[in-house]
Amino acid sequence: MSGRHYDEWRVGDRIDHPIRRTVTETDNLLFSTMTHNPQPLHIDAEAARASEFGQILVNGTFTFALMIGLSVGETTLGTLVANLGYDKLVMPKPVFLGDTLRAASEVVDLRDSRSRPTAGLVTFRHDLRNQRDEIVCQCLRTALLHRRPA
Repeated sequence: MSGRHYDEWRVGDRIDHPIRRTVTETDNLLFSTMTHNPQPLHIDAEAARASEFGQILVNGTFTFALMIGLSVGETTLGTLVANLGYDKLVMPKPVFLGDTLRAASEVVDLRDSRSRPTAGLVTFRHDLRNQRDEIVCQCLRTALLHRRPA
């Protein structure tokens, strides 16, 4: 796997990323602990059972990070200068332990960098779906990518 350079992308390019990931209790607990997020919905089975969800809810920041991680191999691996921002992040459906998630990416904008002639900006729309094909996370990511070497 390797990412593409700026000049290898076209608006409308779409990738269904091949790696899927089933979320485990360990994933959720370690991520919540590592990020100092003691939200009972994420780490306390009894509190989660009493919630409207009736079970542990996967930490949304983990869900977002997993979506980006699943996309890197085919989008920006080895070609990234910097991620410049994330916009319009939504999580329309919850993620639960045992859900299997997969990501897709689409190029929605391209523009030359005014300050870096050897790079350009690519805006991706990333979607993360569960095993029921429901979107559980979506965002726009703007990345500064190297152009192909001359």
